[in-house]
Amino acid sequence: MTKIEAARQEYRDWCSAIGIDTLEKVNEVVAGGNAIPLINLCEARQERKYAEAADQIFWVRKRASIVLISGPSSSGKTSSSLRIAQQCKVLGMNPKVIELDNYFRNREETPRDENGEYDFECLGAMNVELLNQNLSDLLAGKEVIIPKFNFKEGRSEFLPERAMKLEPNDVLFMEGIHALNPELTYSIDRSRIFYIYISALSSLPGGEKVHNSTTDKRLLRRIVRDNRVRGISPEDNILRWPSVRRGETYNIFPFEENADIVFNSSTLYDVPLLKYYAEPLLYGITEASPAYEKARQLLSILDKVTALRPAEIAAIPPTSIMREFIGGQTL
Repeated sequence: MTKIEAARQEYRDWCSAIGIDTLEKVNEVVAGGNAIPLINLCEARQERKYAEAADQIFWVRKRASIVLISGPSSSGKTSSSLRIAQQCKVLGMNPKVIELDNYFRNREETPRDENGEYDFECLGAMNVELLNQNLSDLLAGKEVIIPKFNFKEGRSEFLPERAMKLEPNDVLFMEGIHALNPELTYSIDRSRIFYIYISALSSLPGGEKVHNSTTDKRLLRRIVRDNRVRGISPEDNILRWPSVRRGETYNIFPFEENADIVFNSSTLYDVPLLKYYAEPLLYGITEASPAYEKARQLLSILDKVTALRPAEIAAIPPTSIMREFIGGQTL
């Protein structure tokens, strides 16, 4: 059994243990006015998983000073990273964050794809040599200046205020699409790194595709979030999705089994929540649009789901993964 399969099985076993192991039962809970207890239960489980991840980091921290986190689009990596880091603080560790996006190569050095466009998703777009030098120096107790990538000008800036040094209780957190690829940290001893893979790996028995398809759930999350904060329409998101999926196939999925922990970011209430936000957005895509067929497919899936009501949505904690997509997060 792979680590991904084991994570799915663990989730399936938990669903069975609490007696909510089919979409029909989820709908019964929501329709019966028990959505808020379900939300609280799911959030308690997630908190327990964050704490378990921090516990493992605590026990290996003297040799593994770096935590690398990866996963496909809209898996809740940012929220999960912050929540795990928070649990590390509870245990007396001091998480420090390096944003891997600051290690892009200068624009003129960025590889191009088969169409002559800049390929920002390939590993070659990252300045892995500088990253490895910085990490080696940090692990050796030296102070380094972490670059700041100026996306407008397409170049790295080295600012004195971005100096960093690792102290005895510090743990370095880094999150990005290439984080589990060993070539990203080719010069660092594997034993110094703790790998975490995050994805929405829900798996209810039966044929309910909405809960068994990691891909469709993540697309719904992305549609809701990007419409809210990134100015990307549901139509554009659907049309971009095949390109996103290709990048995941090449840059993320081949390395998922490198993870020390597979974290499942799904909850039993997330699709009922996403229905409330995504359904009206999808209905806005007209028949003339090239995204119409996929929009109708997603709507047919959501048609089988009982949506949460506004008062129930208000009960979702501000630290929840799902707040990353619907807003109101306070992490």
